[in-house]
Amino acid sequence: MSAKSEIIKDKLSRLPKSPGVYKFYDAEKIIYIGKAKILRNRVSSYFNQSAQHSRKTKKLVSEIRDLEFVVVNTEFDALLLESNLIKTHQPKYNILLKDDKSYPFICVTNEPFPRVFATRQTRKATDRYFGPYAGVRNMNNVLLLVKKLYTVRSCTFFMDNETVADGKHKVCLEYHIKNCQGPCEALQSEEDYNRDIEQVIHILKGNLGEVKTYFKDKMQLAVSELDFEVAQVFKEKLERLESYQAKSLVANPNISDLDCFSIISDEDYAYINFLKIVNGSITQTHSVEVKKKLEEADEDILAQIIFDLRERFNSHAKRIISNVELPQLMEGVESHFPKIGDLRKIVELSLRNAMFYKKERLSTKVDQQVNRSKNYTLLQLKADLNLQDLPRHIECFDNSNIQGTNPVASMVCFKDGKPSKKDYRKYHIKTVIGPDDFKSMNEVVHRRYKRLIEEGSALPNLIVIDGGKGQLSSACDALKGLGIYGKIPIVGIAKRLEEIYYPEDSIPIHISKKSRSLVLLQQCRDEAHRFAINFHRNLRSAGSLTSELDEISGVGEKTVNTLLSDFRTVAKIKTASLEELENSIGKAKAKIVKTHFEGNN
Repeated sequence: MSAKSEIIKDKLSRLPKSPGVYKFYDAEKIIYIGKAKILRNRVSSYFNQSAQHSRKTKKLVSEIRDLEFVVVNTEFDALLLESNLIKTHQPKYNILLKDDKSYPFICVTNEPFPRVFATRQTRKATDRYFGPYAGVRNMNNVLLLVKKLYTVRSCTFFMDNETVADGKHKVCLEYHIKNCQGPCEALQSEEDYNRDIEQVIHILKGNLGEVKTYFKDKMQLAVSELDFEVAQVFKEKLERLESYQAKSLVANPNISDLDCFSIISDEDYAYINFLKIVNGSITQTHSVEVKKKLEEADEDILAQIIFDLRERFNSHAKRIISNVELPQLMEGVESHFPKIGDLRKIVELSLRNAMFYKKERLSTKVDQQVNRSKNYTLLQLKADLNLQDLPRHIECFDNSNIQGTNPVASMVCFKDGKPSKKDYRKYHIKTVIGPDDFKSMNEVVHRRYKRLIEEGSALPNLIVIDGGKGQLSSACDALKGLGIYGKIPIVGIAKRLEEIYYPEDSIPIHISKKSRSLVLLQQCRDEAHRFAINFHRNLRSAGSLTSELDEISGVGEKTVNTLLSDFRTVAKIKTASLEELENSIGKAKAKIVKTHFEGNN
């Protein structure tokens, strides 16, 4: 038996039959922290040879070199201690709720004439912070409601009764557009201002019932005093508040404060949704994704995450409901698994949010895999060709001619590994007489990059020439003439053995036939060839179409174009009647064309 086995066996024999937390170590650090209702049974189960452990659990056990345990009084204490230790040590085999976001709060300052504003930093312990809010939109909706209902100052200077009495401040634009009542010039008393702040705090706490009662009392008092204009103001505020409450997803006004958690999972991830219910309304909603480490059960994952989410969103609700059965997680907090009624409807709503979040995350991962796949090909091409930059912009050239007739060339462009057809270009060869692929390649490469330089357009990350050493050398001469040789990587790809040629290197390299980078180069080469062939074929078709008509003495180019426009093909022109020809090109020309074709038949 190994020394490791002796140490583990000795410690297993001393495990108590009590609740507690256990820690597994490798040679250097803690790798897993767990809780147990009965420590001896739970920890021993990891080392039971007859137990059916998952592959991940077997890997964990194979790395264990030592273990420690801490005895606690209750299972709840074990759960709380486990959560705190995991946050402190972050073992690699424990699930971790990672979130780099800095969530926004609404701050009510502790000063005379308090201010209300949004912030992501909670610095002053004397100020009051409400939140955090899972989304900026939700927070802004609350701030907008506060602004519509109350005239809270937005200025940032310090203000108290002494500075007001000394006249150190003057009303600003906010006063004139009725967003502030001017406490800086004593136009609103501090007592009246603080009453508004009290109501703002009720809204931020979610106690909308208190605010509604306040507005109703004010409205009824104004009516009793026959001050109907003031009554109308409070009536409009009450309606605005009720409208906001309706939009905040009212679950049931009779439901007291509670937290709702739902969880769904697959083999690798768990997706958790949290709903915070205050006075029957949903005031917070947040979803998270957790990566599984040891195929943990949903109940175990949720039990740990509940601590984190309640702490993050500052929840002190005395009830927790969920779509899975949970133990009593915290003292003074009840856990429920509702099966019917309004509470079940809240759980189903949370579950729908978790399912939607899962679908959204899976869709994002598919997009990321596609992007990684695309970049993988470009990264492999960069490595295979020893390039300095990722070849996101590739341009490939090819020539086409048949016995020197209609010599043309093509340039195709690939961006991020995909054809960019709007950037394709066709070229008529202008300066070369006869079938000379080398000079033709030199011409089109020179024309292409001379124009890009003149226009100030971006140059490609890689130039590919369809052909061997000869075509590549001609293209390099063109780049030298423009002064950009060496600034753009350029290679040639030969068809016979798919050899890759570098400038000034007579020995080609061979990329594996299974390599995705070679497949991309072949796609560029084949696309350039197809584009050039189609261009050449179209030119030859147009030439053969007009050649017979050009042979007719007394018929010029304008007449030929008119005939082709009206009849489309030479065959139809041949079979057309004299009257049809006269309607197209006139009597004199029609007679010449008719006589020509009748004489040739």
